[in-house]
Amino acid sequence: MTDSVLTHNARVAGAPSPYGLHRVLEPTGVLPQQAWRLDPDPRPWPDEVIVDVERLNLDAASYRQLREAHITGAAIRHAVLQIVDERGKMQNPETGSGGMLLGTVREVGPHSPLGLQVGDRIATLVSLTLTPLRITDGLARWDGTSEQVPCAGTAVLFGRSIAAVLPTDLADELALSVFDVCGAPALTDRVVRRKTAERGTAPAVCVLGGGGKSGSLSLAAARRAGARHLLAVVPTEDEAALVRKAGLADQVVVADARSPVAVLEAVGDQVDVTVVCVDVAGCEHGAILATADGGTVVFFSMSTSFPAAALGAEGLAADVELLIGNGYTPGHAAFALELVRTEPGVRTVFAARERQTPQA
Repeated sequence: MTDSVLTHNARVAGAPSPYGLHRVLEPTGVLPQQAWRLDPDPRPWPDEVIVDVERLNLDAASYRQLREAHITGAAIRHAVLQIVDERGKMQNPETGSGGMLLGTVREVGPHSPLGLQVGDRIATLVSLTLTPLRITDGLARWDGTSEQVPCAGTAVLFGRSIAAVLPTDLADELALSVFDVCGAPALTDRVVRRKTAERGTAPAVCVLGGGGKSGSLSLAAARRAGARHLLAVVPTEDEAALVRKAGLADQVVVADARSPVAVLEAVGDQVDVTVVCVDVAGCEHGAILATADGGTVVFFSMSTSFPAAALGAEGLAADVELLIGNGYTPGHAAFALELVRTEPGVRTVFAARERQTPQA
């Protein structure tokens, strides 16, 4: 049965689901993120919004995997096109992750609860792994050498999707980068404040990957929340120099986050909260060793193996709370933008990241 027939049958069958179940083509009965294939038809159901896509922002873990697997920019571009064409969404089959997008609202269904209007320029705050997506220009303007992908196409937002109107005082590329990681600082803020309330003293906080976008925002959020000591763990001396220049941490150390022993030696005294903002696999045990009993580890990396984290904590007899970074906390987008506007150190890191061109 063709996609068009499936779509027609679904439309005849009844009302759409606010979770996007009506867009699932294969297998049926699962949520869009679990689905192998979605229907990206740009005709909206009554509670949907159709977006003319201008740019994708691939998540760091997904782009790293694509770059390592396909080497050249042309091969990376072909791989992304193939994924979107086959799946009706951008979900890297190796990492399971996607990213988010920027675009202009084309059409709003009469029952959409999102409060968007035709012509609004927006960034989606939900993953591309559950967003029906079509690419119509073959990614002709993208050379495959960066996470941000200029493109033309359409995307679909459901009744329970989340989007933010783009700010007028920040460049689109910067706003998109901030929105892509805006869940990290908001949850860091919440955890640090909660620890302070529980213990009556402010916690010491370690951020693995403190020289990255989510890491720099998490350091700034922890400082804003009153952390008594901030430690950034970065992989190279160049990143250490960047974080020191930005003034985001009280202490910056260089260690391979994939080496538990190296992390433990670099951190020294264990901390109360560890935030993992790296885009490589194998950092779970180091984060656990860095955290004192009664502390909390927050995993924001899409490269995290949660079985490895849980079993690692058990094997190390570590009495630590393990949190999965949800990516959504009420007010997270506005909070992240405010940090970028008011914290010069964050802007320093983001600017340095924008100047870097990955090898492809």
